[in-house]
Amino acid sequence: MESTRHLVISLILCSITFIIGTSGYMMIEGWNLTDAIYMTIITITTVGFSEIHQMSHYGRIFTIGLVFFGVAFFLFLAGSMVQFMVEGRIRQILGRRNLHRKIQHLKNHYIVCGYGRIGRVLTKHFMANPSLSMVVIEKDSQLISEMESDGVLYISGDAAEEKILSDAGIQRAKVLVAALATDIDNVFLTLTARQLNPEIFIVSRASSKAAKSKLLAAGANRVESPYETGAVSMAQRVLRPSVSSFLDLVFAYNRKDIQMEEIPVDPASPLVNVMLKDSGIRQKYNLIIIAIKKPNDEMLFNPSFEAVINSGDTVIAMGKTEGLNELEKVLRPRGWKAGKS
Repeated sequence: MESTRHLVISLILCSITFIIGTSGYMMIEGWNLTDAIYMTIITITTVGFSEIHQMSHYGRIFTIGLVFFGVAFFLFLAGSMVQFMVEGRIRQILGRRNLHRKIQHLKNHYIVCGYGRIGRVLTKHFMANPSLSMVVIEKDSQLISEMESDGVLYISGDAAEEKILSDAGIQRAKVLVAALATDIDNVFLTLTARQLNPEIFIVSRASSKAAKSKLLAAGANRVESPYETGAVSMAQRVLRPSVSSFLDLVFAYNRKDIQMEEIPVDPASPLVNVMLKDSGIRQKYNLIIIAIKKPNDEMLFNPSFEAVINSGDTVIAMGKTEGLNELEKVLRPRGWKAGKS
């Protein structure tokens, strides 16, 4: 950046001038280091103090040159510092406007409230899906640098405030994740979010069993306890280590060779009312159909080749990311475009 370059150059020039001034007084006048530094500083800054020692003819000529160059470089440094601070503030304002503009264009997106340990992990998983848009709400200003370095869209503020949720586009959002630090905050956030958007799917974090019923009563669709989930996961790793290792591979967001995905079937899909054996999913996309979930929540595990794909079904498939993306384009021709906007 231009202002940063100017600031660095001015600092270098002022440092060189200071070194030359100090060395010059020591060599020409024979002063000690402290007196030479003091005289150089009062000369460059033009504070108007008198000379600490009587100077020789050559010393006065050297001082004239030091005043001329030193003052010029010092003013250049002051101007560069002002330019650097002003441009930094302008960049901050423009950056916030750019973020706000991007958030205003989001639709069917996810809102993650809280960027602590849970929220940050969730955000990274969501960002691994290229068809998913999301925004984070976090009131701790110390986490802004982390959100910026992670490249997420964010709003700094209290997620429980209606204005902050509206700025995040809750009326247009598809999912809200309440991952705040306390159960009380999550209950209040869930109540507010449900009032602003009765159709939004809310997943809330709970730290205790007692909070689960309150969050469900407040309007949460799902309530998850990280502590219980973590304990269950540890037990499964002990009892079924091979199964756990396989699931870790499937659900790892940074792997491309194997993934598991659930894809709703759009009414406009060309595979509606088509049998699995005629769909070409295995041949074209090299995918395995694990299950088909019906609109009434009936789950068909390991469906037969004569199972029919209907509108409103949810196909659960496993395979490479490229194949899953291609299948999503076929099963959700309209939903795929919306997710990309």
